[in-house]
Amino acid sequence: MTVERSGPGAPVVIIGAGPVGVMAALLLARRGVRTVVLERHQDVYPLPRAVATDDEVRRILQAAGVGEEFATIARPSNGLRLLDARHRVRAEIRRTGHGHHGYPQTSMFDQPELERLLRDALARHPECELRGGVEVTGVGPDTAAPVRVVYRDEEGEHQLWADAVLGCDGANSLTRDAIGAVWEDLRFEERWNVIDVRTKADVRCWEGVDQVCDPRRPATFMRVGEDRYRWEFRLGDGDEPLRELIAPWLPPSYDGDFEVVRETQYTFRARTADRWRSGRVFLLGDAAHLTPPFIGQGLCAGLRDAHNLTWKLARVLQQGADERLLDTYESERKPHARHMIRLAVAMGWAMTGGQDGAAALRRGLLAAACRIPGLTAMAGRDLSPPLTAGPLVRRGPRRGLAGSHCPQPWVTADGRRTRLDDVLGDSFAVLTAAEPWPSLNAVAHGLGIRAIPVGDLGDEGTLAAWLRAGRADAVLLRPDRVVMDVVPAGGRDFTGTATWASVLHTRPRLFPPEPTAHPLRSATR
Repeated sequence: MTVERSGPGAPVVIIGAGPVGVMAALLLARRGVRTVVLERHQDVYPLPRAVATDDEVRRILQAAGVGEEFATIARPSNGLRLLDARHRVRAEIRRTGHGHHGYPQTSMFDQPELERLLRDALARHPECELRGGVEVTGVGPDTAAPVRVVYRDEEGEHQLWADAVLGCDGANSLTRDAIGAVWEDLRFEERWNVIDVRTKADVRCWEGVDQVCDPRRPATFMRVGEDRYRWEFRLGDGDEPLRELIAPWLPPSYDGDFEVVRETQYTFRARTADRWRSGRVFLLGDAAHLTPPFIGQGLCAGLRDAHNLTWKLARVLQQGADERLLDTYESERKPHARHMIRLAVAMGWAMTGGQDGAAALRRGLLAAACRIPGLTAMAGRDLSPPLTAGPLVRRGPRRGLAGSHCPQPWVTADGRRTRLDDVLGDSFAVLTAAEPWPSLNAVAHGLGIRAIPVGDLGDEGTLAAWLRAGRADAVLLRPDRVVMDVVPAGGRDFTGTATWASVLHTRPRLFPPEPTAHPLRSATR
């Protein structure tokens, strides 16, 4: 057995090189953290799986440095239509081309293309090493660093010591078993047939998702790419020929090109692990949670996991932050993931009718709800709720902006138009509605940043309006662009400095830095 012993600069080991694992490696690399990614496949898994993402995840891809590349393989979606059994439109839930995070609210893509894009980016980072064709056989002890990972390849067995281990190894996770976590069943399980097709046929499509609310044979249809389409049908008592199932979307008597890229059966489940962390071992993605696909949040949830955890882990490993900072990963992500899973289950039951005695009642309620003015417009808003209150989300008497994401408008910097996050960088940020005052500058200085007046950003007033609507004079943004703390309108200080500063090991200095010209001012004034 070969042994790679621990020591200064031991890597973070990531088990699984799917999109979640590679995303975690990229985000850690941008903070200078070395990673070793262990994957049983030598190459990208070739079959398509996830096909949709939201604008928050587009922003995460931007944070990983692949936002522009992803735009070349993505296709904006118009939203969701609810159809009856005869394919008549009962409701239309529109998604906009410019969401809160600065991207289309929904985008369609081919997962193998995303995985190739991510792996190409990984290869450009010297901090990242991908070892393919390996089988991980053991993880532990998991109580503290260093953590031992045992794996085998064609050369034999190897032992690798790590500062932390991220289990991104899917629903059958060895990492989950290693930390003694078990599934909590959220009471949803259905068998569906998933069919990916490539054809040049004039497929009837509105550039969005069709959900057929038919209790006999509920179905989902969407256009994924220029000539790529996906159908999903809940499995019933009998098997209908594929051509008959998809005939309503094809031209009459169509007999042209029609390539079935994949046809497989999935069991859609709703589950979450009872624990997501033990010491320095963490669960992410499908290792931590499983969701039905009805709101397109399966892969999105895993990428949110990576975005939430990596900046915290980097701060602990590189800047000596308190280990309590790592506790906030599960306390923030688990309630959020559970909320999204329950929303997916509710949408699934409502749209498909379900298979129990209450199915008819649910269909009736859905039909009635679709007739309520403005309800479908409300449903088209962001699905992701704010994070719950905790050490890194300081809420006052009013909920306000804390726990929500800052919008991302286009801004002007150095004489050019760019996205807000590209100006703010990978660290914390303080945005203020007015010129920063001494105590605000002191907090910013303690975090190694500067307070930025939003009026200097040239964003056509987007951020100023957001602050006014949230009754805030200033906000403190985390590296993942979640609002951590707020100076309420008319206030002078952040509300929870003592709490989050101790977790971050941040000691705000008594005096702000000497005033200098802000780098944005010359470009925007």
